[in-house]
Amino acid sequence: QVQLVESGGGLVQAGGSLRLSCAASGSIFRVNAMSWYRQAPGKQRELVAAITSGGSTNYADSVKGRFTISRDNAKNTVYLQMNSLKPEDTAVYYCVVDVWVVTGVGRRQDNYWGQGTQVTVSS
Repeated sequence: QVQLVESGGGLVQAGGSLRLSCAASGSIFRVNAMSWYRQAPGKQRELVAAITSGGSTNYADSVKGRFTISRDNAKNTVYLQMNSLKPEDTAVYYCVVDVWVVTGVGRRQDNYWGQGTQVTVSS
């Protein structure tokens, strides 16, 4: 069982910054990739940024140059630094972790989603 705790969302003006964090805990054997998704009202859920266990990163074209994903492996925590925020960044942001979960009979690989944190950018 894996639990994700997200924080850092809020209301900011256009051009401002927010830093999201997500800490994973539980019966984790290994944390693989960690990522952030977002879903705005009336829009499809989209991948915002992802980071592998080795530190390689990927970003949606819409956030390249503005957002930075990073991780602290010692804390099983992933961060999303969001700069130069735009109203179109308004969405619920979800942390997703790809992990090997320890079970009573072994382990299995699975993705776990956080509950989401609201980011609202005013114009």
